[in-house]
Amino acid sequence: MEPYSPNSLPEGIRSRFVEDVNGLRMHVLEAGDPINPCLPLLHGFPELAYSWRKVMPALASAGYYVVAPDQRGYGRTTGWESGYDADLLPFRFLNLVRDVLALLHALGHRETVGIVGHDFGASVAAYCALVRPDVFPSMTLMSAPFTGAPVFPFDTMTDIAEAIPEPDIHEAMASLARPRKHYQWYYSTRPANEDMHHCQQGVHNFLRAYYHHKSADWPGNEPFRLSSWTATELEKMPTYYIMDFDKNMAETVSPEMPSATQIVNCLWLPEDELRIYSGEFDRTGFQGGLNWYRCRTTPEHSAELRLYSGCTVRVPSSFIAGAQDWGIRQNPGGLEKMQETTCSDFRGCHLIDHAGHWIQQEQPEAVTEHLLAFLRSCE
Repeated sequence: MEPYSPNSLPEGIRSRFVEDVNGLRMHVLEAGDPINPCLPLLHGFPELAYSWRKVMPALASAGYYVVAPDQRGYGRTTGWESGYDADLLPFRFLNLVRDVLALLHALGHRETVGIVGHDFGASVAAYCALVRPDVFPSMTLMSAPFTGAPVFPFDTMTDIAEAIPEPDIHEAMASLARPRKHYQWYYSTRPANEDMHHCQQGVHNFLRAYYHHKSADWPGNEPFRLSSWTATELEKMPTYYIMDFDKNMAETVSPEMPSATQIVNCLWLPEDELRIYSGEFDRTGFQGGLNWYRCRTTPEHSAELRLYSGCTVRVPSSFIAGAQDWGIRQNPGGLEKMQETTCSDFRGCHLIDHAGHWIQQEQPEAVTEHLLAFLRSCE
């Protein structure tokens, strides 16, 4: 693979490869002078380093060396296994943290001004700040609140209630009058990659519908706080999170495909930019990113995170998301817990109007403004 053509990137952004990054040949986008303070940006699913293209030039102009990698399992980064039967150990969260640390060292940086993560990249960013606050002295999460590491059951010898297992949420959702299933557990199944990679509408149109469905352009995105992690509450969310039981994700988003006029008017993701995404995922498939979900939903793969049970993120922290993003509400009470408990130095929650899940693409100017204000407050 070659780096991106400069013609496909905004002015000031460079595409290149970094060798020997925790076993990877990592593709990165970068902007700014490498001698400046380093600011890594971590993308989510199904995205790429390219998702940061609209904020990187302004951050670089503010004096930062901005680095956005295609993370393990994505884009032009190689050195990872792509199949469903691949070893999942490299996709565990602590190894994804090692990927970030290894990248920084390869670039000649032992520390940063902070870590920024969007969507699933927010989870990696949170563990970066939790595990290595000396390297990542501030944290900004976008679109996905962090509620802390998995915890051990507490006082089970004397508290019988703690020892009683919770009802199976998946059985409960499947038993609803309109049977449903949770997208993260669907993403953990063997058919998920095939469903999306070889869907009837093709990868390009699948991604167009998926991105539209989760953006502020879709009028049904009016999130509100859910009261509990129960089937009857979760089913209030859109079907891209709580899916109809008998549909896959490509079938779920297909009816929400925007019209030709809507596509032309989608200034935050025009067709030529969407082709960057669709070209990469058409080539690689989605399994690399889906393996992250498998590590999250499989207890034996998330068990090592209990090493940090009860730990709080102690570095200065902030949160930025779209006001029309259901992602901030998919874990009932999670947004509040992050601010009140998980982060001991939380400095601001910014919900930006006219933005859904793809916040740094839908409203890049507002994101940059909030991010720079936070970074300056940490100096």
